[in-house]
Amino acid sequence: MFELKINEQLSLKLIEFQDAEPIYKITEQNRMHLREWLPWVDFIKAESDTLNFIKNCLKGYADNSSLNTVILYRGDIVGMASFNQLNWSNRTASIGYWISEQAQGKGIMTDVSRTLTQYAFHHLNMNKVEIRAATENKKSQSIPIKLGFTKEGGVRQAEWIYDHYVDHVIYGMLASEWQNK
Repeated sequence: MFELKINEQLSLKLIEFQDAEPIYKITEQNRMHLREWLPWVDFIKAESDTLNFIKNCLKGYADNSSLNTVILYRGDIVGMASFNQLNWSNRTASIGYWISEQAQGKGIMTDVSRTLTQYAFHHLNMNKVEIRAATENKKSQSIPIKLGFTKEGGVRQAEWIYDHYVDHVIYGMLASEWQNK
């Protein structure tokens, strides 16, 4: 099983079926917080929906096309961080993440994204890591900015969130740039 320790309080582990209950509970408790930027929240109506999501995550892991992890902070699941897409032919990885409102502001997501970026370059031999965020989602954008990613551009109307489209900004880091940090 995939597990990555970041520090004494923080680690990532491959999502498992046994995580369905705590993930669903976090989703329920943070529904309005998550709903602002994540289009899937309204589709999670029961723990069984989370189980179906986990099934798809594990299929992506088995197919070597994605890697979905839960974020463990002080032993509790506080969110998720993933390689939403692993493109082996172009050697690119796309990071996605979300965290409970209560866990924000502790540097967790910056540490998680730094660790995933490092893992992509040093263990997966990727050439590029991307992070995309809605142009108005300044908290999400602050992560790649803190890590020194380059703002590469944007995609207009990139994502439908319930009743409107949002534009995305794309941040990228090359393996050669990461090594020079």
